[in-house]
Amino acid sequence: MIVQNLKLNPINNKEDSLLDYLECTENMVIPPPIRPDKIATFLKPYILKLHFTNKFVNAQVFHVPSSTVACAASTQEKALRLNMEKTQESSRDVRAAAKIGKLLGERLLLKDIPAVSVVSSNKEHRYHGKVKAVIDSLRNTGVKLL
Repeated sequence: MIVQNLKLNPINNKEDSLLDYLECTENMVIPPPIRPDKIATFLKPYILKLHFTNKFVNAQVFHVPSSTVACAASTQEKALRLNMEKTQESSRDVRAAAKIGKLLGERLLLKDIPAVSVVSSNKEHRYHGKVKAVIDSLRNTGVKLL
């Protein structure tokens, strides 16, 4: 404990009191820890996240520095779902994924977001099928992919 580790004061050969110890530590300034720069989060501030279920296709673009969703598109949206029901299209196939990519690309350009980073691990999504359809339709709308 703190009280047990106190040493004799050389001036008066008495033990320093706990109050004296606390007064000394009050004025100490401890520097903050050195952390690496978060340049990577600002080089790629917008990240594309894809989620596929058995029924729906969802795509979101996250703004990393603020941890918010900048833009999103899904086949669960009422307007898109009603349009697909009228034409009797599926909401889970590659064509639906391409529509989601096109819709997301248009929304990104309306919000002045010119580039998006695609982060994917090979285990989660390979560049094939629905993933390829979303990414290709994003490219075709004019959004740059990092």
